[in-house]
Amino acid sequence: MATAISANKAELLAIANSVAAEKMIDKGIVIEAMEEAIQKAARARYGAENDIRAKLDPQSGDLRLWRVVEVVEEVEDYFKQVDLKAAQKLEPGAKIGDFIVDPLPPVDLGRIDAQSAKQVIFQKVRDAERERQFEEFQDRAGEIITGVIKSVEFGHVIVNLGRAEGVIRRDQQIPREAARVGERVRALITKVERNNRGPQIFLSRAHPDFMKKLFAQEVPEIYDNIIEIKAAARDPGSRAKIGVISRDSSIDPVGACVGMKGSRVQAVVQELQGEKIDIIPWSEDQATFIVNALQPATVSRVVIDEEDGRIEVVVPDDQLSLAIGRRGQNVRLASQLTGSQIDIMTEEESSTKRQKEFADRSKSFEEELDVDETLSQLLVAEGFAELEEVAYVELDELASIEGFDQELAEELQSRALEAIERREAAYREERKALGVEDALAELPHLTEAMLVTLGKAGIKTLDDLADLATDELIAKKREAPRRRQPAPSEGPRLRADVVKPRPEDKGGVLGEYGLSEEQGNEIIMAARAHWFEDEESGTGEAAHADSEQ
Repeated sequence: MATAISANKAELLAIANSVAAEKMIDKGIVIEAMEEAIQKAARARYGAENDIRAKLDPQSGDLRLWRVVEVVEEVEDYFKQVDLKAAQKLEPGAKIGDFIVDPLPPVDLGRIDAQSAKQVIFQKVRDAERERQFEEFQDRAGEIITGVIKSVEFGHVIVNLGRAEGVIRRDQQIPREAARVGERVRALITKVERNNRGPQIFLSRAHPDFMKKLFAQEVPEIYDNIIEIKAAARDPGSRAKIGVISRDSSIDPVGACVGMKGSRVQAVVQELQGEKIDIIPWSEDQATFIVNALQPATVSRVVIDEEDGRIEVVVPDDQLSLAIGRRGQNVRLASQLTGSQIDIMTEEESSTKRQKEFADRSKSFEEELDVDETLSQLLVAEGFAELEEVAYVELDELASIEGFDQELAEELQSRALEAIERREAAYREERKALGVEDALAELPHLTEAMLVTLGKAGIKTLDDLADLATDELIAKKREAPRRRQPAPSEGPRLRADVVKPRPEDKGGVLGEYGLSEEQGNEIIMAARAHWFEDEESGTGEAAHADSEQ
C-alpha cells in the first residue's frame, strides 16, 4: 500500500476497485480514504496549518491538490490568508472576503508519509467494513443463523458467521452441550449492537424463540401462517412446552407439529439435544389453556385472579407431584407459558382453605350485623365477602336470596351501613390519636381506615403526603376478588367462588386498598395544592409591597 500512494492514476483506481471488492464496501468510501490520506501527507509536507484539499477523480484517476485561502486586506495568517493583489493573480475578479483555490504541485511521498497514508486508508476501510457488517445484521434479530465455532473463551462460544462474528454467552447455551471448535452450529440472533471493534452480535440456543423458529423450519403450516405458536416456554436441554392454534379447522395443530411418526418434532428435539417438548392446544379461555398446560396432570378446578396475575389450581391428591413436576419444572413451565403465577394445591388443602375463609366471613357478618349463624352463613354462601357488598348491593338482589324478603333485605342493609359507620368512627378516633391532621381527611378518595394506615406509616401532615410519589402511595391497582372458573369437565356453575386478596401482596403505603393510579395522582396533587397557593400568596404580597413603595 505504501507504493500505492505514489503510483500512477491507473494504479490508484485499480487499487480502489480491488479494496472495495475485497471488503465488499462502496468504491466511493475507498476513494474518500485515499483523498484523506493524501491530504494528511500533503499537510505534513507543506505545513499542518494549511487548509489542504485533495480530489481523486473516480473515473479518470486524475489527482488535484490545492489549498483554500481567504482574501483579506491585511494578511495576519500567511497559511490561510492572502491579500487582494496576490489573490487576483490566482483568480481574476476575486474580492475581499472570498475563499479561493491555490493549486499545489503533486507531492512525492516519502517512506514515512506513505506509511502514514497507508494507516489512514486502512482505518477508513475498517470503519466502513464494520458499518457494513452492522447494517447487514441489525435487521436480522430474530433469525436463525448458521456459523462455525471459532473458539470458546471463558465459557462463551465465539461463532464465525462469515463476514462477522457472533457470541453465544454461557447463559444462552444449552446446558451440558459440548462446543467443539470447527463444528457448525445453529443459533438465534437475539441482539445486534454497535461497537468500536465492530458489530456485537449476540446469539442464543436457549431462547424460546429459537425453538419456535426451528418448528417454523420443520412445519410448513407454521411457515405459511396456517398454524401459529401462541406461546413457548423452555427449560433448555431438559423440557419445553409450546401452545399452538390452527387457523384452519380441518388441520390439527398438535398433529401437524408432531408429524408422521413424530418426524417433525424429533428433528427439533435432536437440534435441542434431546429436549422433551410438550405440544399443547392453545385456547382463548384461560382456564382451559391452564388445564392443557399442566398436562399430563389432571386438574379439578382453576381459580383465576386476573388483576394480580395469579392462578390457583386444585388437583386430586394423587396428581400433586405430577402437576408440580420434577423440581417444580412442570408448573414452572406452565406459569411461563400462560404468563401467570400458578399455585398448586390439593383437594384437601383447597377444602381446608375454603372452610376457613367461610368460617371467618360468617363470624364477621355474625358480629357486625348482629345476626344468627345461619343467616351469616347464607350470606357467605351467596358470595358476599365484605360489609360494603351487603350495604351497597341492589336491594332486589339481596331480597331475591332464597328465604329472604324485602323487609329482611332492608334491615340487613341498614345494619351494614350502621356497622360501616361504627367502624369509620373507630378509625376516626384512632386516626386522631395517631396525630393525623384533619386536613388529610378532606382529600379525595381517602377513608378513615386509609388515614389510620398513613398515620401508622408516619404520614400525618399534608407535607408528609405531598412528598410521596404516586407509586410510593398506591404501588399497584386493586386486587379484584378471584372467581373460580370451572374446569371443562365440570360444566357451568351458578355462582363463582370468591377468594379474598392476599395481604402479603401489598405494595405502597395504601397498596392494600386498591386505589387506581389516577386516584393516587389526584390524592398527591390535592395534598400539594397548598404549596402553589403559598407561592401565589407570596407573589401577591411582593407585588403589593412594590406598589406601596
